[in-house]
Amino acid sequence: MKNKRLNIAIVAGGDSSERMISLQSAENILSNLDSRLYEAQIVEISKAEWKVKESNDRYWPIDRNDFTWKPNGVVRRFDAVINSIHGRPGENGTLPAYFDLIGLPYTGCRPFCSSLTFSKFHCKQVLRHSGIQMADSLMIRQGQAVDTDKIIEQIKLPCFVKPNNGGSSCGTSKVTKADELMPALEQAFLEDREVLIESFLPGTEVTCGLFKTGTESQVFPITEIVSKNSFFDYQAKYTAGVSDEITPARIPAETARSVQDLSSFIYDVLDCRGLVRVDFILVEGEPWFLEVNTVPGMSDRSIIPQQAAIAGLSLDKLFSILIQDAMTR
Repeated sequence: MKNKRLNIAIVAGGDSSERMISLQSAENILSNLDSRLYEAQIVEISKAEWKVKESNDRYWPIDRNDFTWKPNGVVRRFDAVINSIHGRPGENGTLPAYFDLIGLPYTGCRPFCSSLTFSKFHCKQVLRHSGIQMADSLMIRQGQAVDTDKIIEQIKLPCFVKPNNGGSSCGTSKVTKADELMPALEQAFLEDREVLIESFLPGTEVTCGLFKTGTESQVFPITEIVSKNSFFDYQAKYTAGVSDEITPARIPAETARSVQDLSSFIYDVLDCRGLVRVDFILVEGEPWFLEVNTVPGMSDRSIIPQQAAIAGLSLDKLFSILIQDAMTR
């Protein structure tokens, strides 16, 4: 008798500017799941509705009381969830807390870790106390008085202005002149009520994906990011030809090991779970921390699939590891 396939929900969408990237990630995850082991559906989530997408593009509503659905009147339940929502509510801890509440296993970080890392400013405060090198920064909340001269005196120019809670560089600007600061703040406030202003670090941008489970762990090869724009903005991340993502990075082996070791250390300090990606700037060969992505992109253009391929780990194997870990911890 064949073993019953597990029913897997791939949650995607969300309520941020990263919604379309999340849906692309979900489609790529679906196409790479081992169909011998898993029967999977994409569950699109927004403030307005939660719905299951079937292969014929028919949708069924999700009962939010227990995350069940009723195709043709028959109650269906999921055995586990793959969280592929970038931004709210998947990456900020809200959806993980919901799954904890109803007792449904899910991939990725627990609610507190997700909430902490989603706030760039507060995540940096924790890591700063652990001796991690990072740029000077300050946070401004919407409605707070802004003294641009004082900000520039403290942070210096050039600097970056970005939503504190958000990803994919949505609403992020590089400010090189004083009169660009207020427009940059206004743009960032369209994405979030908290804005991070961060000093510029000259160097090479690199990123490292890794996962740790109850039984195994792997730190992937480093990717070097070379943007053809002024920085690795939304266009550079998701438009073909606007950036080069080079794996393995063109850096000395000793530097690559230091990035991998620091990524693993940060993973443990923050009590991460499952698959994450940690971003750095190499300043004179030393890694300076940028941010942690606890729901990294998994589209066919994303960095983690590139790193996994170089490491010799297929995506179907990677997803099986993450699902099994979610169901046993």
